Amino acid sequence: MSAKPDPIDMAKYVSALRALDYVQDGMRIGLGTGSTAAWMVRGLGERVRRDGLRVTGVPTSSRTASLARECGIQVITLEDAKWLDLTIDGADEFDPGLGLIKGGGGALLQEKIVATASDMMVVITDSSKAVDTLGAFPLPVEVIPFGWQTTKALIEESLIGMDVAGRQVTLRLNRDAPYRTDEGNLILDLHLRRIGNARQLSLMLNQIPGVVENGLFLDICDVLITGEADGGVEVHDGASGTVTHERMEMRNGGNIFTNDAG
Repeated sequence: MSAKPDPIDMAKYVSALRALDYVQDGMRIGLGTGSTAAWMVRGLGERVRRDGLRVTGVPTSSRTASLARECGIQVITLEDAKWLDLTIDGADEFDPGLGLIKGGGGALLQEKIVATASDMMVVITDSSKAVDTLGAFPLPVEVIPFGWQTTKALIEESLIGMDVAGRQVTLRLNRDAPYRTDEGNLILDLHLRRIGNARQLSLMLNQIPGVVENGLFLDICDVLITGEADGGVEVHDGASGTVTHERMEMRNGGNIFTNDAG
């Protein structure tokens, strides 16, 4: 990678680095999926190697599992862990109330299961993901393959009565074929532009036959960390409602990508 990394990658790294302050020796940690979470996994692996940190990770996707193993992190299943101390994951979008849209990477089902099986969820992101109202990012909905066209039609019909600004529903593709999740399901992306009542929409979607789960993460995020390219971070604490501003120290003169690229 070049000596001047992309500012967005810098911001992602900074938020991931700050989130690792919540990790303690002996923890069972949910490992998120996506580009920001990948920086966290690399950083966690470095602390395992450098400091002898003892943790076990529960990945939220096969991609994250492979990366964690490459980084020297012990990987176990949620069935083995049963309950987690902490989950660290990214988000595609967040609002001032710490409501999230997740699932752009296709792992929303495992991400939501792991997050809700944790004592604490820390979300790492950058300021480009901030919105006043959720919905600018397409809302992923995981559906079973059987009768997915009927499920899509039911969703489109149900959206007529929802407080949303758009109602286009598209099947997510992987090149020319339907995208498949780790569970073999499909994803429908809802292009809503604005979601007026996220809680009502989430309940409605999960009542439709064929829907497995949706990408609205409400009342799940405990702490949200927003990184900036210059090393600054904002830490939003959901319990106290406080926002603190901090600055992270960059190693290697600020070029933190030399050994972590991948």
